[in-house]
Amino acid sequence: MGTRLLGATILLSLLDVLQAFAIEKKGDVFKKTACPAFLVFENVAYLADMTFELPCKCKPEEASSVVWYFQKNLHSHETTVLTDFNGTVIVDSKQVRAGSDLLKRFSIRLFSLIVFRAQVRDSGHYLCGTKEGLFFYGYDVDVQPTKKITVAFLDKDQHVQEDHKEKEFTLFTTFWDWTRCDRCGVRGEQRRIGLCYVQSPQLKPRYRTALPNVSSCGSRAVPKPFGRLIRLRSPEVAVRSCLAPCQQKEAPEEGVQSISNVVYKLGEKPELPRVPIQYHNQPPKTDLVISCPGARPEHAVAWDKGSVRLYRAHYLVGVRKHMRLFIDHGNHLHLQRLRRRDKATYFCWREGELVAGFQLTVTFEPRRQRSPSDPESIFVMRAVGISFAVIVGIFFLIHLSHCRAEVFRKLAKL
Repeated sequence: MGTRLLGATILLSLLDVLQAFAIEKKGDVFKKTACPAFLVFENVAYLADMTFELPCKCKPEEASSVVWYFQKNLHSHETTVLTDFNGTVIVDSKQVRAGSDLLKRFSIRLFSLIVFRAQVRDSGHYLCGTKEGLFFYGYDVDVQPTKKITVAFLDKDQHVQEDHKEKEFTLFTTFWDWTRCDRCGVRGEQRRIGLCYVQSPQLKPRYRTALPNVSSCGSRAVPKPFGRLIRLRSPEVAVRSCLAPCQQKEAPEEGVQSISNVVYKLGEKPELPRVPIQYHNQPPKTDLVISCPGARPEHAVAWDKGSVRLYRAHYLVGVRKHMRLFIDHGNHLHLQRLRRRDKATYFCWREGELVAGFQLTVTFEPRRQRSPSDPESIFVMRAVGISFAVIVGIFFLIHLSHCRAEVFRKLAKL
């Protein structure tokens, strides 16, 4: 059993990596691939916030275009059409935000469906077909959440999850390859993403996987009675330290270098790295999320605050409680409840190269002295005047009632 699970893990790792990273143009493969006589669903799994591609692997030669459909549950009456019938919807992936509607996060290129920054709610059935409702190919997509992800820091002698064996199924983790070192020339970190998979002879046969009796934990191939136990296992990430040399960059031309030297002689040599820097002003006590340009969740991304390295071992979300500054599993840098000391230049590394900087300024609005003619001042004076009048009125009523009581008491004695 252990040898088979090891082989399954290696094979699934290779297949997942190829599907996650290869979004490229494809030739006309439809003449070579025949559509199945009975529609089956190919199981694929990804981590939330990742971008994935689903190629329409087969279609009749006479079909010049395809329509993609989405069904949360098979045979459901709720079906989402992911393109209109006059053409495809074009989406700029740089403008896609996490949490937006599925219809705003997809694109179709050469019959393939590309979903940007997938969310857990995007899990379900994706079908490639015609506008008349004829289906050629189907996918069972499992987007696994990152909220309860398990993190193992190997430098701290932490270990990844062991296989969980039950009588009817076995749960295990399929790991992708290690990412590149996220920094160069200094100590960096590497990540390895692992997704949850299940092995059982009771999986539904309509769902096709790379290995028999193996599918991702969130697949619709998993019988419902297994669901409660499978939810106990989460995807995981392994993190370790690394050290990689920086690539030699081409030296500038002699004329350009001499001009640069003259500029440096006129003033002090700048301490900041030579990368594009974006300037941003943010009011205090607000939250800010910074994204690294061109980076995706599966890339090797690192962050620095000035000269301070923000290593995941200390700044990954969930490492400590009540963190104001942290890095999420989508490689975004979060700053919550901004304070004056958060003012700094934050640098972003992508795939081992320093690519951008963000100079953050926390702006405080100057206090303005109010005049008696301001609406707020008028409101306060009116409220104070009304309150004073009410209090004085109550005082006179109490005093009047007391005087009447004394008068009646004297009359009673007479």
